[in-house]
Amino acid sequence: MKKLLLALLTLGASAGTASAQVEIGLKLSPSITYLRTDSPSALNFRNDKSKLSLGGGLVVDYFFGQNYAFSSGLMLTGKGGTIRYYDANTRNDETQKISLQYLEVPITVKLFTNDVATDTKLYFQLGGSAGALIAGRINDGKRYIAPGAKESESIKHFIVPDAAVIIGAGAEYQVGQSTKVFGGLSYHRGLVNIDKYFDKDYGFQDVTLKNNEFALDLGLKF
Repeated sequence: MKKLLLALLTLGASAGTASAQVEIGLKLSPSITYLRTDSPSALNFRNDKSKLSLGGGLVVDYFFGQNYAFSSGLMLTGKGGTIRYYDANTRNDETQKISLQYLEVPITVKLFTNDVATDTKLYFQLGGSAGALIAGRINDGKRYIAPGAKESESIKHFIVPDAAVIIGAGAEYQVGQSTKVFGGLSYHRGLVNIDKYFDKDYGFQDVTLKNNEFALDLGLKF
């Protein structure tokens, strides 16, 4: 019986320690996004303008060491930008202002320093994210008519899944027993060609569009 009670107390203490290793919070991320393009030289696809976006959501940091944590969560993010290309059908340069919205799950590791000032640590973040497209507009419209083509839904110009590499750094400040505020910068480099319209429906070949994002990460953990 004593051994059983000891085991239960040990298990309870372990559970308490484990729960103390999890920090949950909220993050707001204004960002600058644009689309990396690639195409045959005759089409001359290129990034024309970046886009101001806003994202945010839930942050979960699970510490597996004093200064090491797995960081994940659920984010609503805005992406896109304006692209320009040469259309042989119209013999003109054409532009598309693309606005996309994703639900994303980041999968990263955060490395924290010891205190660099009172209750203040620096952190470095590295990993990736997986996302799903939930909304899309072209030239601010839910539907789009390309020159010489039929009207189509804007969101159907893009594939649903997306993935990115994330690199970031920032600082975290303890303001209470379990409350922390943080701020940092992160770069999100898209890995997936999100276009499915130009190749499939418009007759262009080898067109690639990939998301890119520079974000300001501001948050509060409880």
